[in-house]
Amino acid sequence: MEIRQLRSEEFEAAIGLSQYAFQFTMSPEDLEKSKKRFKPEQAWGIFDGLDLNAKLTLLPLQVYIHGQVFKMGGIAGVATWPEKRRGGMVSRLLTHALKEMKSAGQSLSFLHPFSFAFYRKFGWETYTEYKKYVIPIDKFPAKLKTEGIVKRDIKDISELNQVYQAYASCYNGTLVRDKEWWQERILNENYRTVVYYSEAGTPQGYALYKIEDKQLNCDEMVYENETARRALWTYFANHDSMITQGKFIYVPADDNLPFLLDDPRVQQETVPYFMGRIVDAAAFVEKYPFEAIGEETRLTLNLSDRYAPWNEGVWTLTINAEGRGYLESVDTSNSSENVIATDLSLGIQSLTTLMLGYQLADDLYKWGRIDGRGESVSALKRVIPVKQTLLLDFF
Repeated sequence: MEIRQLRSEEFEAAIGLSQYAFQFTMSPEDLEKSKKRFKPEQAWGIFDGLDLNAKLTLLPLQVYIHGQVFKMGGIAGVATWPEKRRGGMVSRLLTHALKEMKSAGQSLSFLHPFSFAFYRKFGWETYTEYKKYVIPIDKFPAKLKTEGIVKRDIKDISELNQVYQAYASCYNGTLVRDKEWWQERILNENYRTVVYYSEAGTPQGYALYKIEDKQLNCDEMVYENETARRALWTYFANHDSMITQGKFIYVPADDNLPFLLDDPRVQQETVPYFMGRIVDAAAFVEKYPFEAIGEETRLTLNLSDRYAPWNEGVWTLTINAEGRGYLESVDTSNSSENVIATDLSLGIQSLTTLMLGYQLADDLYKWGRIDGRGESVSALKRVIPVKQTLLLDFF
């Protein structure tokens, strides 16, 4: 068995496995488009001779964390032929992918799981969720006159991305989108766009939507301020002769729209979405913007990570007065029975969900996901900034 990147001539083998595993069939036209976009250097497979037994795609992406840009390896398209399953092939591929991501300087990894329990075994953990609303048209926010204008069917990527960047950088875990991502992943021909412009002509909000069977389906509503939000809702409310309800997904988990409605009793659902994983703890901590509390914080951490052994072990975490952090490995080889006193013990999953802002230190401690002294938990909590997680994309 050999693990290697795919070659351009192996597109048919890869797409054949994907169609079987994910139960879809592509038209000849879509196959041709997919073949042109195929990047074999991003696809890794396990081969038995010339036969592709299992595969995954490793996407070189970037995400916002507390307003800063981090390199992230996106895992997608993990698939194995049924007769080859239960042989540890996915485990081997994921382990190999972690090494590749570390070498590429991707200190984080995200994936959309078919099973949360399955990927937890390999160190990934839930990092974000979203709200989904279904709202009858007569319960939409009231129509309000706003300054500025709204324009339909705007496909200017620079304008859309200007608004997106301002919005996405206010959350943790949102993608940094480039032009290619907008063209191939976002501006789907089945969706329409609407953009709100301020009086000065500056784009400050947009939405992606389509109308089917008297339902407005909105997959993305992005706005920089309350005026933009109201303008977009007024635009949607003006479809009252065309639709009976609207479905809104990928809404931030901390969204407070129901409180703002005249009748907040609308259909609401919270959907667990993507999983995240710190790939290289030392590199991630060094770039991470901790809270600047005016004094140094130092803690000894016992970190466990079975599938990324470079993270495993005892570390000294130091955060200086300005909020710069460092992880320094502690040599335990000369200590009695290789055991030294540590302030906190935790796994890579707990560290990930804590530093991305999905869970708080106090809760992880209460649930037994962090072990140690209460005062050390409080010290850690003081230096980790709080920010809502969000992901508007899929891969």
